[in-house]
Amino acid sequence: MSEGSIGMKKKITESEFLYNYTHSPGAIIGTGILILVIFLAVFGPFIVSQNPHDTGSLELSNAYKPPFWQDGGGKEFLLGTDAQGRDMLSAIIYGSRVSLIIGILGTIFSSLLGTTLGLVAGYFGGRIDAMIMRGADVLLSFPSMLVALFVMAILGSGIGKLIAVFTILGSVSFIRTVRAEVLSVKKQEYVEAARVIGIPSYKIIARHVLPNVMTTIIVLASMRVGNLILSEATLSFLGVGVPVTQPSLGLLVKNGFDVLLSGYWWITILPGLYIMILVFGINIFGDFLRDELNPRLK
Repeated sequence: MSEGSIGMKKKITESEFLYNYTHSPGAIIGTGILILVIFLAVFGPFIVSQNPHDTGSLELSNAYKPPFWQDGGGKEFLLGTDAQGRDMLSAIIYGSRVSLIIGILGTIFSSLLGTTLGLVAGYFGGRIDAMIMRGADVLLSFPSMLVALFVMAILGSGIGKLIAVFTILGSVSFIRTVRAEVLSVKKQEYVEAARVIGIPSYKIIARHVLPNVMTTIIVLASMRVGNLILSEATLSFLGVGVPVTQPSLGLLVKNGFDVLLSGYWWITILPGLYIMILVFGINIFGDFLRDELNPRLK
């Protein structure tokens, strides 16, 4: 195939992707949700009037203020306050920053670790492959949430600890998926030819193998972010996630759960809705990427 025809094919593929994106309501809605959430997470501290992490700015006289649309609510606290007088809008925006950091960094690190091990296992095979895959099988033999709960209960809460646990547990899916892709790619003629002429293995993996599995990695990573946000929220709700000094969305839900039936529904319902909207946006955008980047679905 000539260089011109390759460029033409690439141009057609990019045009098709852009056309499908602009005609996909799910992709547009998902993108809009992600842009809004990320914008609020980055610039929210300059928008909201209160830093919910600063206990010196909290006043108990403002506790349990309802949202502005209910009797007793006001414009000062649009989404109401919690038991400590913390502005719920500020708490949700700051909490989303913690949840996004854990979800994004956990996905990046787990994809790097899993992709590296999957490439090595699939390309070299033999004992290296057996050792890596048996380790992955051991991790798969236990429910990931149960393992995370057990480890966090021993180590204690902390953002860094959560990311480390999610990195190890999340790498398993990348290892198995990338390895399966590599087993297929390394049989291709151009890979065999590169090996015959003496190109080092690391160069073959970087130049010929990795680019052919990148779309699979991107799709898997896009779906992983939402899963990690939900996992973090679950662990924080159980009291073994993030520390109380750095509340995430999951911890906000936990803080209002005890008074949910006392009429103060907004303390737990509003952060829960924010989690649902955030994960919904990530998932429908990930679905679009899966449909467009997976050649088997074409």
